[in-house]
Amino acid sequence: MEKPIDKDICNETLFSSFFNKYSKSLYTFLYYKFGEKLNPEDKVQEAFLKVWQNCHKITPDKAKSFLYTTANNLMINQANHEKVKLKYAEIPQKSHTNESPEFVMEENEYLDKTQNALSNLTEAQRVAFMMNRIEGKRFKEIAEILGISVKAVEKRIYGALKKLREDIKEL
Repeated sequence: MEKPIDKDICNETLFSSFFNKYSKSLYTFLYYKFGEKLNPEDKVQEAFLKVWQNCHKITPDKAKSFLYTTANNLMINQANHEKVKLKYAEIPQKSHTNESPEFVMEENEYLDKTQNALSNLTEAQRVAFMMNRIEGKRFKEIAEILGISVKAVEKRIYGALKKLREDIKEL
């Protein structure tokens, strides 16, 4: 049995008319709410793309709501990203150091070795290790978050440390 055309908006004709009906008003909505700097035209396109990608899940009566919510969320995410960029730009960047060029070179080599060593860990080891050493979480917290036993967390972190010691002789 063929499903009725109004169950979702995957029909190209229906989607095309949906696009023609709402694209300009969505752009205007985003432009007035967020301004031009966040590029509302791109977010309109992204929002319609998300509607198309999820067309089987969206009924025509819910499509406008999904579209506007998606576009609004895309703009909010972009605004938050811009805030992070501005905050980072406010931090004064070092233009010179008191360290010798040899020290700077060794430091860069060490950072490269560290990044390569971390990328050589299994994903499970890397996640547990980073949560413990970077985020400061305890083994029990990590176990709860990952849904594994504390013993499994210990094994992952100790395995990561062993592998890091092998890959980076300076540790």
